Amino acid sequence: MNRVSPVNHSRRHHSRRKFLAVSTTTFGSLLFTAPIKLRAAQLGVVEETEHFWYRLAPADSPWIDTQRGGRAFGYRGGKIFLSEDNARTWTHTADFAEAENIQFSCLLRNGKVVFATARQIFIGSEDLSTIRELTVMDRRDKDYLPHKLSDGEKPGWYFYSLDGIHTFDVQGREILIWGNYANVSTGPVPANIYYSADGGETIKIAYAFGQNPAFQLKNATPDNWLGDRENPVVCRHIHSVSYNAQENAFYACTGDLDRKLGVGLECHWLRGTWDADRDHWAWQVIVSSDANSRFKSGGINCVGGQIYWVADANGPKSELETYDRGIFRCDPMDLANKLKHTLVYPVAFEMAAMTIHGNTIVAPKYGNADPDKCGILFSPDLGKTWGHYDLKELGDRSGVRVNPPNEEGWFRIQLMRSWVNRGEVLFLKAKG
Repeated sequence: MNRVSPVNHSRRHHSRRKFLAVSTTTFGSLLFTAPIKLRAAQLGVVEETEHFWYRLAPADSPWIDTQRGGRAFGYRGGKIFLSEDNARTWTHTADFAEAENIQFSCLLRNGKVVFATARQIFIGSEDLSTIRELTVMDRRDKDYLPHKLSDGEKPGWYFYSLDGIHTFDVQGREILIWGNYANVSTGPVPANIYYSADGGETIKIAYAFGQNPAFQLKNATPDNWLGDRENPVVCRHIHSVSYNAQENAFYACTGDLDRKLGVGLECHWLRGTWDADRDHWAWQVIVSSDANSRFKSGGINCVGGQIYWVADANGPKSELETYDRGIFRCDPMDLANKLKHTLVYPVAFEMAAMTIHGNTIVAPKYGNADPDKCGILFSPDLGKTWGHYDLKELGDRSGVRVNPPNEEGWFRIQLMRSWVNRGEVLFLKAKG
């Protein structure tokens, strides 16, 4: 990739629709600049706002599916690629027939890469010279296999995720953990939290949600429904999984509705702990809620002992209600108590993704519901001040899977069309 310096680029534009910088204690009066008409974004060309530079991945690059440090993993045309220089060049490559169907990937500390299609998961060596398919193990250490498909059935998403951080240092050991965002016009699948504690060599289920009658195969009977038949807790899919090092605990949140099917609510926050000696998980449901709630949420980040998240509230409401939306934070012990939450930033529309790196918050907006075409909320100081931007020249897009900055300081954001269709890869670099 030919990287263009954001400082010396001669074709920069002050490219913004809206900007504001306000105190989170008062939120002030919101000042919005007039829209600026922009040419269509050119691939690889660097633009800027008050807070950050941004660019799309070049058209001749592999699809950059994830990044970590100086490494990047991508795919294109029946091949997979690994870069060791921030996706400028692709040192390692391997044939992989299902490359265009990859839905998830994560680069590990040991140099290997775990990646998955809709129904299969693999591990690749540091140079992609070896690729091995993995069989997921359930909580009883038995093989966990995807359900069999009949003619015409969609495969579903067993491994796709919304969040962009999947590895955590857990008392000196790297844990890979994520939940699948599924059942979105892609075919029914069970909702699971997956993990690996051995550098990706084995993938296991940390938590399996119950059988949701709303998301089952056509003509299936309860005897062969998907999901854990012993677990009464159901959901549609998982929005986010994160780790709080200060209490050595994991948090997960789910969606979406109360479907009045006699199986309870689908929006939950769970807290989990992992016993490394026994390789055993203990989970508890902290709170369950309907869809018009800040607990229908995503983008969990644990910073300085506090939990930050974005509200995805979009359920039915009465004429007397308002939507319970915004970016919030609280002490983990106060998660179930709304009175002890701090509203970090008020948001009028639902959101589902956010990544915090150091003091920098990057929160893409949900294009399907938001009047912004390609909205980005950005804070350089952990929510004290904010920039609100609409990169509308990029088209009607929703950002998900926000990876932390690479060695050159660029966040990676996956832009989606109509929420479930892959669009482009956007890079964003904070100023200052």
